[in-house]
This record gives sequence, structure tokens and C-alpha cells, in this order.
Amino acid sequence: ADFDAKKKRKVAEINQALSSDPIDVAALRRMAISEGGLLTDEIRCKVWPKLLSVNTDNLPPPPGKELREDNKDYQQVLLDVRRSLRRFPPGMPDDQREGLQEELIDIILHVLKRNPQLHYYQGYHDIVVTFLLVVGDRLATALVEKLSTHHLRDFMDPTMDNTKHILNYLMPIIDQVNPEVHDFMQSAEVGTIFALSWLITWFGHVLSDFRHVVRLYDFFLACHPLMPIYFAAVIVLHRQQEVLECECDMASVHHLLSQIPQDLPYESLISKAGDLFVQFPPSELAKEAAQQQAERTAASTFKDFELASVQQRPDTVLRQRFRLRGEERLRGEERTKSILTKPRTNRFVKLAVMGLTVALGAAALAVVKSALEWAPKFELQIFP
Repeated sequence: ADFDAKKKRKVAEINQALSSDPIDVAALRRMAISEGGLLTDEIRCKVWPKLLSVNTDNLPPPPGKELREDNKDYQQVLLDVRRSLRRFPPGMPDDQREGLQEELIDIILHVLKRNPQLHYYQGYHDIVVTFLLVVGDRLATALVEKLSTHHLRDFMDPTMDNTKHILNYLMPIIDQVNPEVHDFMQSAEVGTIFALSWLITWFGHVLSDFRHVVRLYDFFLACHPLMPIYFAAVIVLHRQQEVLECECDMASVHHLLSQIPQDLPYESLISKAGDLFVQFPPSELAKEAAQQQAERTAASTFKDFELASVQQRPDTVLRQRFRLRGEERLRGEERTKSILTKPRTNRFVKLAVMGLTVALGAAALAVVKSALEWAPKFELQIFP
């Protein structure tokens, strides 16, 4: 009964945010991030376009036959889509699935044709099929195009340089929370390639339960483009005992981490990923993670994304949420303090900053954590 009441209350809050003038995008982000996400596909059809600033009154027309003619990506897309059987609901009639696969091909080719600067990569179809199954082909086309020119932009370059750049954030995040796990993984020389398919498919390729996939999509759409790498980090940290008990060699650790558990505590991990983003924002980790000038990556040019106001920034929503949770923790939760404690000198500075943040709220956060601004310009150093 309590769950039903909370669900009804959340649905009412979402509808209120959608009906306000202007639409309360910040509230929709909070709903997408908070426990349970957006609850149903019917709600997602309404909210996902708002999170991506997509005008649903001006959707692309149905594709014509010319879309597939002389298209350099057609054969590769066709092969990948034919291999995508497991991404469709079990028991779906063959003719229905085959029809959706044809629509999937057309969506991908449409986006690529309209945006010649984008390059197809294997795994892209895993993201597109999620949108297709939730919102249908025409709306999916518009959402995927916006997503591809923003959140996914770095994966769609001619080379993998920017994708590697994003993967290079993984180890610094782990190091901030658990240096023992970080050092163990460094000793094993496992690298970050085990997380590549997680990142470039937004976990769509590696999770078998579609409910978990769309829950993560709610979260990622409401947040900064780098949030998937924070989520990858909390998965590794969640499995820290398994990692430390593993043989300290590349093959063993890679095999362990590449086999992602299907029974993860998703809501807890989503919450922790949001917290880590606020505590250790990308700008703080940039010098360690960077491989190239920050201006070239979607993670740093995201300020250009069409958000209606400062209050609707995804990081602002996360920061407000984290501040409220921090105030709750002050009333008795010492667990977080132990998690954040790291036996290195700079941790004392970090704890002092976090203390100011909790005590003084968003104003202190804005002053003390000025690095949280969207596009800081650093002299970047290559992370080995």
C-alpha cells in the first residue's frame, strides 16, 4: 500500500511538472533520477523528449526507400540488427520483431544521413532499439538524433580517441573512493576495456532485463554525459571484495569484471553514482583522465545543450539532491564519512569542503566547488 501511494504521488508530481508553464524540466530530472525513475513507458514517452529538448510537434517524416540506397553503413547496420534478437521481448511474434528490426535500420540510417559528421559504431543499435521499443519509431528517430549529437557524440567520431578519453575517467573515480581496489587493478594491468560495451551501449547490451535498462536510461538522460562512467565505477566498487579476492593478473580480473551480475542493487548504485558525480565532478578528475583538449568532447561542450534555465541543469539537480541527503546523513549516518575517508593528505581538504557544503548548502557548493561549472578549461595532462 505504501509503495502504491508513493507511486501515485510520483505520477502526480510528474504530471504537474509536465502541465506547468513553462514545463518544469528540473522537476522531471529529479523524478527521473529518484527511486523508481519514470515508472512506466507511457510516462517516458512524455518525459524523455523534455529531458532532451525535443519538439514532439515536428517529428521526422517516415523514411523513403532512398534511405538505404548507396548508403555506406547499410550492410554493417543490417548485420548488427540481425544479431539483435535478444534485445526484443521474449515471445514476441517473428513478424512483429522483423518489422521493428526494419524500423531500427531506418532510424539509424536516417540519423547518419542527416548528420554526416557522425560515424556508426557497433553497439549503437543497442541504444537505438531501447528508444524504439519504448517510444515508437518516429519519436525514437528524433530522440536518437538529439542524443547522438550530444550525449553519444564522442562515441561517433572517426576514431576511438574520445571514447578512450571517457574510459580514462573510470580509474580516477575508483581511486577517490577505494585506493586499494584502484591499486590492485593497476597492478593487474586490467585496463578499462572491460567497461567499453557498458559505456557505448549505456548498458543495454549487457543487461538482460529490459526494466533495468530503461531505468538506467531515465537516469542517464537526466544527467551529465559522463554519468555512465560513474555508474560503471560504482559497479566495480560494489564488487570490490570479489575483485580483491581475484588473482592479481589481467586475464582473471578482466574475466571477473566483464561478466556483469544481473542482480545488481540498481537503485542503490544509481544513488551512489549521483553522489560520486557531485563529490568528484569531471572537472576535478580531468587532469588525470584527459587525452586531448576538453573542448572536443561532449562532456565539456554540454553547456550548448538546450536547457531552458540554470535551474534545469542536470548537475544542479544532482547537487540539490545530494545536499538534502547530506543534511539527512548529519542526523545520524556516519557510514558515508567512512566511505569518503581516504588515507591520503588531500582527503582532509575534501572532507572540509564536504562539511562546508552540507552546512551552508548550495551557496557554499557554488563557491567552494567552482570546478562544477559545465566547461572549465584546464591545461590537461595525459593520464598514463
